[in-house]
Amino acid sequence: MQRTLSSREAPSRGPHLVSGRAMGLLYTGLVVSLVVAVTVAVSTGTVTVPARDVWGVVLRHVTGEGSTGSDPLQDQIVWDLRLPRVLVAAVVGAGLSVIGVGLQALVRNPLADPYMLGITPGASLGAVLVLAMGSAALDGLGVTGAAFVAAVLTMGAVFLIAQRSGRLTDTRLILAGVAVGYLAVAATSFVQLQTNPNQLAGIMFWLMGSLAGAEWADLRLPTTALVLGTMWLFTQGRNLNALMTGDDAAAGLGVDVHRLRRRLLVVTSLMTATVVVVAGGLGFVGLVIPHIARLAVGAEHRRVLPTSMLVGAVFLVLVDLASRTVARPDELPVGIFTAGIGVPVLLWLLRRTRRSEGT
Repeated sequence: MQRTLSSREAPSRGPHLVSGRAMGLLYTGLVVSLVVAVTVAVSTGTVTVPARDVWGVVLRHVTGEGSTGSDPLQDQIVWDLRLPRVLVAAVVGAGLSVIGVGLQALVRNPLADPYMLGITPGASLGAVLVLAMGSAALDGLGVTGAAFVAAVLTMGAVFLIAQRSGRLTDTRLILAGVAVGYLAVAATSFVQLQTNPNQLAGIMFWLMGSLAGAEWADLRLPTTALVLGTMWLFTQGRNLNALMTGDDAAAGLGVDVHRLRRRLLVVTSLMTATVVVVAGGLGFVGLVIPHIARLAVGAEHRRVLPTSMLVGAVFLVLVDLASRTVARPDELPVGIFTAGIGVPVLLWLLRRTRRSEGT
């Protein structure tokens, strides 16, 4: 007879920083931090816009007054240029962090991220084909469409290779994802060799991740995927807790492990595709942020998911701000900063984990 997973049967949480009533304070603090980060990011740039004016422009547009009574230049800078980019950064950061939580549960590997299952390299290949050869090369698809289609095809390839007798195991998923990912990287490198230097510069900038030129239209798809994907993952919180204890233990608790893995693969892959098409190949966000969230709130997924989402949003808003202000007037790829910050943080987390285990 199947049993449901109780709180006592959840995975071991280990030591963490926040619990009980402090959880409400944590979420409040993260929301406030996000609002402050967005305000600072929109205010800061080649032209500085005071925070009061930023919110004035936003309120006028939200209430339907448009640019009435405001400086036209400030209105354009805030509403047309900076705000959509900053909001896209928040959504992408939240999305990559939630995806990381889902993938790490999917393969029960703390090093899992969109790169491991080949989804990001696959999407990058599709985008590079269009950037190098034009939209005619892929039947008129633009960069966004090509990246999305390639990511979905990559997901299908990983699924077909990884399954055996209708079942998916964490080991086969990892191996299939790594193999397909390396194949996509090799194909991307071959395409790059066929391009001229001007095309190559744009391709490299996209591959390293960039939010330059983000528009309001770019918010629709990733925001929809973030909301629906996070809601579904949250409803599966107990099952994800059980999955982390091992397949046999999860099955004993009444979880259909193979069906859950198939759904997790589809949901996380589609979420990855929608994020990559607007931000390029951003690394380390989906790997590091879930670890920070677990350090703060423990391993319970219904706490890890919202914490990761908020931390990831704040993180990428600030990183994107750095990418466009550190070397002004030039802009650097966001991926340089996510890797530069992510690697030391990951090494610190690994060292801290080793100490807590007494080794």
